[in-house]
Amino acid sequence: MSANAAAGSPVATSTRPVTAPKPVWTRAMEARVGIIPLPVYVLLLALIAAFAVRGKISGEVTVMIAVIVAGGFTCAEIGRRIPVLRAVGGSSLVTIFLPSFLVAHQLLPAPLVQAVTTFTKSTNFIYLFITAVVVGSILSMDRRVLIQGFAKIFVPLALGSVAGLLAGGSVGWLVGIGFWRSILYVVVPVMAGGVGEGAIPLSVGYAEALGVDHGGMLGQILPLVFFGNLVAIVSCGALNTLGKRRPDLTGNGRIQPSANGEAEADPGAVHRDTSGIDVATVAAGGITGIAIYVFGTLIHALVGLPAPVAMLFLVVLAKLLHAVPASLEEGARVVFRFFVVAVTYPLLFSTAVALTPWHELVEAFHPANLVTIVATVLALTGTGYVVGRWLAMYPIETAIVNACHSGLGGTGDVMILTAAERMELMPFAQVATRIGGALTVTAALIAMAHFKIV
Repeated sequence: MSANAAAGSPVATSTRPVTAPKPVWTRAMEARVGIIPLPVYVLLLALIAAFAVRGKISGEVTVMIAVIVAGGFTCAEIGRRIPVLRAVGGSSLVTIFLPSFLVAHQLLPAPLVQAVTTFTKSTNFIYLFITAVVVGSILSMDRRVLIQGFAKIFVPLALGSVAGLLAGGSVGWLVGIGFWRSILYVVVPVMAGGVGEGAIPLSVGYAEALGVDHGGMLGQILPLVFFGNLVAIVSCGALNTLGKRRPDLTGNGRIQPSANGEAEADPGAVHRDTSGIDVATVAAGGITGIAIYVFGTLIHALVGLPAPVAMLFLVVLAKLLHAVPASLEEGARVVFRFFVVAVTYPLLFSTAVALTPWHELVEAFHPANLVTIVATVLALTGTGYVVGRWLAMYPIETAIVNACHSGLGGTGDVMILTAAERMELMPFAQVATRIGGALTVTAALIAMAHFKIV
């Protein structure tokens, strides 16, 4: 210590105010598991355990929200704390696969599993989530960037699809599956767009062309779809890590820079000033999105176009025509941010419990299938990265959108984008999954009808 300091000179005098330590309860309430204050989290676990011991869990919406919120953020917190796994989307992976494992091995109370399954299937609230994310993210985007982004995203998506087919077919041939059989029975199911819009119509079409049982064909295809989604999740988790190390390669949810080379405002940024938005405006933005989705369901009933795709077209049209005022756009953005922050992990947890069979995931782990699927997804994703960079788009974002082409439908898009921490890409992910999947299935069914490859 210097002489001046020892003598009590002004240099040694601290002018910072001394703050009193916060009370224990305040510190406990500020500690969180996900979004849940720690004491509330402990209370929720105790209440759920009490209901489970009684052998009856109410299926009413309030109780179900408590169950899936506690379950979802518990799994996410576990994944976030595993050193290696957290670098490849550990929170998402644990939230997807741990509940499925626990259900398969009867380690969760049966009444809880039954209640969550009934709630998830009866409400189908994943479409509410997709509605909030798609409508909010599109309405928040710069109009010029929206037009350019949708026009350009088809190039890396198309080239990536071709690369995925060739890579998967070639690797499948090398491991003994056969080139065309690998493409039709491994690669196409992975790129078909999920279960409802992909694996099921694909299995029905294959079964009719070959004169075999539809159920057996679906059982053969479905595990591959699940594993392809897993590879895409891990790949996008790794891309997210790369983006943190190389910020020049990513737009953090934006598909491309603006015309002057500067990044457009991030539609998902949490730092925007929302002080001028009242609750009624936020509610109006939310109901506007719901109305657009309901319009999409009518289009589906009339012409057969999937409702999420119809909704995507409608909200893009509304944006291009300036049909939604700026205040409602900002309200829709707040709804979007709420769903991303508060609903993502509960949604993944309920989906894992109700709709992700563990045995089908395990069945996909055949070595020949594994290497073929990994080659397919990596070729699809890598091509998106290279072509995106060539087109002056953000390569990490285009790679992530391409990876969604190998996702498990709308649910898979949520899983992949959660691992990538880029839920703002949901509109482009829907293009990759829905439109890319539909084109893939159509081409495969035509090929199977003509060549009948067994």
